[in-house]
Amino acid sequence: MTHLMMAAALFFGIHILVSGTKLRDGIVGLIGELPYKGLFAVTSLGAIVWMAMSYNAAVVSADNSILWQAPMGLLHSGSLIILVATLFAVIGLTAPSATSDGGDKAVAESDDPATLVKGIHTITRHPFLWGAIIWAAFHMGANGDQASVIFFGTFLGVAFFGTFAIDGKRRRALGEKWDAFAGASSNVPFAALATGRAKFSISELGWWRIVLALFVWGALFASHEWLFDVSPVPGA
Repeated sequence: MTHLMMAAALFFGIHILVSGTKLRDGIVGLIGELPYKGLFAVTSLGAIVWMAMSYNAAVVSADNSILWQAPMGLLHSGSLIILVATLFAVIGLTAPSATSDGGDKAVAESDDPATLVKGIHTITRHPFLWGAIIWAAFHMGANGDQASVIFFGTFLGVAFFGTFAIDGKRRRALGEKWDAFAGASSNVPFAALATGRAKFSISELGWWRIVLALFVWGALFASHEWLFDVSPVPGA
């Protein structure tokens, strides 16, 4: 369990205490943008591998305690919840985004950044991260053990606080143009739609992105037991 906590602390720390902060700006100023990105990518990958290996050991350890029993309603809703998470993540990854790496250029060059808010970004300007939040929250709730709370809770925390870190980084870099983009969108899903700041059109999502997301979800459902030794069907 100690190794899992250390790996989780490393992963959380580099994403929340470094990436998206003024500390990142200082490091980039010292070593340059590309070296920073390379170092960050290698460290992130290493932290994820360490977390995964530590989690696999911790989940079967005698130190791992059951904190709660998941309600059957949550377990039976799992496939639908993960479908929503997959739609957010896949569509978010494949759609041009002002919040993705390099996406700030479109905002900087636009005369009216609010017009860039379309498709999945009318729902949230951080679709991939909210997909990760939904995925992590479900798995944490469904498993209910200490190791899973640490493992999935770390991803949940990094994704949630990451939305604010990215907003802060973009605001420092883009100023009023970012404020215009952010004012026409929302971090919390559906908030901009509920307040009339954005208008949703399903066709703007891109039908191929929806089909791709459904394919990814189906592949994960079919291979989940083979990959993780856990059936996605409760009681199976």
